[in-house]
Amino acid sequence: MIVMSAHASPEQLQAVLTRIETLGLAAEINLGTGRTVLGVSGQGTETELEALGLLEGVERVVRVLSDYPLASREFHPEDRIVSLTDGIQIGGPGILIMAGPCAVESRSQLQSAAEAVSAQGVRVLRGGAFKPRTSPYAFQGLGVDGLRMLREVADDLGMAVVTEVMAPEDVAVVARHADLLQIGARNMQNYRLLEACARVDKPVLLKRGMSSTLEEWLHAAEYILAGGNLQVALCERGIRTFEPMVRFTLDITSVPVLKRVSSLPVVVDPSHAAGRYEYVKSIGLAAVAAGADGLLVEVHPNPKEALSDGPQSLSPKAFAEMMSAARKVAEAVGRVVT
Repeated sequence: MIVMSAHASPEQLQAVLTRIETLGLAAEINLGTGRTVLGVSGQGTETELEALGLLEGVERVVRVLSDYPLASREFHPEDRIVSLTDGIQIGGPGILIMAGPCAVESRSQLQSAAEAVSAQGVRVLRGGAFKPRTSPYAFQGLGVDGLRMLREVADDLGMAVVTEVMAPEDVAVVARHADLLQIGARNMQNYRLLEACARVDKPVLLKRGMSSTLEEWLHAAEYILAGGNLQVALCERGIRTFEPMVRFTLDITSVPVLKRVSSLPVVVDPSHAAGRYEYVKSIGLAAVAAGADGLLVEVHPNPKEALSDGPQSLSPKAFAEMMSAARKVAEAVGRVVT
């Protein structure tokens, strides 16, 4: 981490950046209050790093001890904000709600779900076009046709789109239709996919692997950050434990822990953790109280007929009730639902 002096000139900053590039290193610029800080990553030698501290305009060079330096608060003390489009953001005082069906099944189904969540003030439409399923015989999504439907319906309602990308070769086409690329739990450690998402100019929502530790999760995020994409948010969706009465166990403690060690925004998916619609509201409210920056909620116009994850999907009425309660909890902790 290179801390520039308060009076460093633009020319001195550029000279430092040029020297970093010459050494084959990468730099992220963090414009703080009164100081410009450069996060330097790569395999520089101790001598090369010490030499950077002798350049004009450099106040000091600090070695970051974290194994995930770009995600850590050591480099970026302030909370990060991930920007989507039209002022929509994850992080800051607002709690962003993203909602819609687990999978895009048809234009009419998607339209009904989108209108229901939009009526509750939701500005980000979620929906799966490519669906990773445990069984090869289960509904796998509509693919590119589903992406087109998501974009068209969202545009009609003035919404942004979040959808999952499953393979490196699909990143480009998903990025053309979505405003936020979701990497699912099964792909958290798909390093080729992480690297591919690092190369596109779209923010990424990285879900926690179902058996992954927080450090493993942060290391996965570091792949995207180190690759040049600094717009990353984390999504807790429950982990696999010995408890069979819920689909997964929501690790609510991950929210405050991650907020302490990392500056990345943290979203919670109460639908996948619960596995049953009856528990989604309670888990979602707990996440808001714990400090989550957003919720990712599955809503279907007729959950009993859903082709994917019907038991954990909220009806439009149940979702409206959850939103009303979430606003009250958010107000109680000094935030607002957006």
